[in-house]
Amino acid sequence: MTDKPKYPLFDTVNNTDELRALSEQQLPQLAAELRQYILQSVSETGGHLSSGLGTVELTIALHYVYNTPYDRIIWDVGHQSYPHKILTGRKNDMSGLRQKGGISGFPKRGESEYDTFGTGHSSTSISAALGMAISAELQGEKRGIVGVIGDGALTGGMAFEALSHAGSLDTDMLVILNDNDMSISPNVGGMSNYLAKILSGKLYHQVRESGKKVLSVTPTLSEIAKRAEEHVKGMVVPGTLFEELGFNYIGPIDGHDLPTLLETLQNLREFDGPQFLHIVTKKGKGYKPAEENPCKFHGVTPFDIETGEKLGKSSSNDNTPTYTEVFGDWLCDMAEADKRLVAITPAMREGSGMVEYSERFPDRYFDVGIAEQHAVTLAAGLACENVKPIVAIYSTFLQRGYDQLIHDVAIQNLPVMFAIDRGGLVGADGPTHAGCFDLSFLRCIPNMMIMAPADENECRQMLYTGYTHDGPSAIRYPRGKGPGVNVQKIMQQLPIGKADVMRSGKNIAILAFGSMLSPAMAAGEKLDATVVNMRFIKPLDENMVIKMARQHDLIVTIEENVIAGGAGSAINELLASMTSAPTILNLGLPDKFVEHGDHGVLLSDCGLDETGIISSIEHLQSTNSTQTLPVGANSK
Repeated sequence: MTDKPKYPLFDTVNNTDELRALSEQQLPQLAAELRQYILQSVSETGGHLSSGLGTVELTIALHYVYNTPYDRIIWDVGHQSYPHKILTGRKNDMSGLRQKGGISGFPKRGESEYDTFGTGHSSTSISAALGMAISAELQGEKRGIVGVIGDGALTGGMAFEALSHAGSLDTDMLVILNDNDMSISPNVGGMSNYLAKILSGKLYHQVRESGKKVLSVTPTLSEIAKRAEEHVKGMVVPGTLFEELGFNYIGPIDGHDLPTLLETLQNLREFDGPQFLHIVTKKGKGYKPAEENPCKFHGVTPFDIETGEKLGKSSSNDNTPTYTEVFGDWLCDMAEADKRLVAITPAMREGSGMVEYSERFPDRYFDVGIAEQHAVTLAAGLACENVKPIVAIYSTFLQRGYDQLIHDVAIQNLPVMFAIDRGGLVGADGPTHAGCFDLSFLRCIPNMMIMAPADENECRQMLYTGYTHDGPSAIRYPRGKGPGVNVQKIMQQLPIGKADVMRSGKNIAILAFGSMLSPAMAAGEKLDATVVNMRFIKPLDENMVIKMARQHDLIVTIEENVIAGGAGSAINELLASMTSAPTILNLGLPDKFVEHGDHGVLLSDCGLDETGIISSIEHLQSTNSTQTLPVGANSK
């Protein structure tokens, strides 16, 4: 077994004060040791690797030049924030990364004063940075404000809205574009770095500002000078767009060249108004497997550093497909059968299981970038013209396209199908990525059909049912594997709005939605309760619910969604009209944001495993009242 590496310089740096006490000549060594530490740490805990390895030098330079936390650094998304967390006093907390009670995998305001803005979703950093810059200006603070955004996040329209606003205000702030995938990367090199030093230097800046003042009295000459400057810079740098938005553009420069980064940042810190620095980095920098396959090492489980292969013994259940894989297989089969099918993803090809589809049907595959609103309305436009669009999207990201879902799809009753992945809790990624609210925010929309599969085969059949439905539909499934049911190749349309009785019992009826059927069945066996696989959240099987209410003393609803406004609430609303309704117990996610940790442990904490279901029911029966129930439970 290989000995763990030693870190002679890194071990002496535990906070930003100790970082800034180093000489500039020591920083490259610190970067090398920090990169190795991140690799070693993440190989043991799992987490996001490629992005953090690519921002080591940038993180060191930012904390070295800026007086953090007084000066603010906002990281977009936050996948790249591990170097930041380590340098800001959380080095010894990395062993608990993304585990229950440990530090988050994303910047989090409650975790550290250095985490100035909580992130997780994309394209927010420039808006947040502008808000902080305006606040500093209003309060008379000469505070440095830096928003870091990746080239992927820059595909989000929100980022350009913020750029446009910031450029019009002339507020002091710096936007850093961390470009690790753009076609302009070949411009990086000695000449580009040299140019960046000149353009960010005081002499150039003074001449530029003085020239503006002189020429401002002669508008024609001023315009000619401005355009001449743009064309000269445009010959070697791609910054004209950002200049037009009102920013002073510098770059692109090598984001792994510490001396150039330091000098450029030190120069830009002294400038007034909105500044834009374009750096080019390499995902997975310093670890060959991650450099060659950054997508594979974007998010990882514990792995062997030498081989790059994940650790852990193979399970007999390994051949069981995940729900994501079930969707990917169905998508290819359906596309083969129906040439009208078109699939859309907002930059989640791999995560949504669309790699094979994108390769086999490239003309019918559209990755729109991090642009969820556009994805939904694009699908609506396609549906208007006899095309069958499918939007493959995570539950947490569908929240961003909610207005378009209502206005552009549902009001027009268009046959757009939403394949909603990551429904419910997602474990280590925590509350920013959990899909806890979709059943609530979807079921209140007219024209929507909403389904939640209890197993892999039901998922395939629901996808087909949604696809053949003449109207908006949503199939909501969880992350990871199901109970291990064999998936039938044949595709059959399920009877819309019909539930299925899985076992008959006495006194208690458990109405389970989606992923909660398995623990409900286990609890039902122990309690001799009737268990119903509800299948449809909308339209609800009202006849089944009323039948169960008439035959049982207690109705228990269970869902991996917040109780507030969820599937259980739909049953409450129906049974409220009964003159002699039974006692109702709603089990689901609590009215709080559930933190990161192991998925099974989190479900247990919320009372959504077999033990929790039984405990909640027995507690209610013993009190025979509507007293407060365990976490995640509610009664009527």
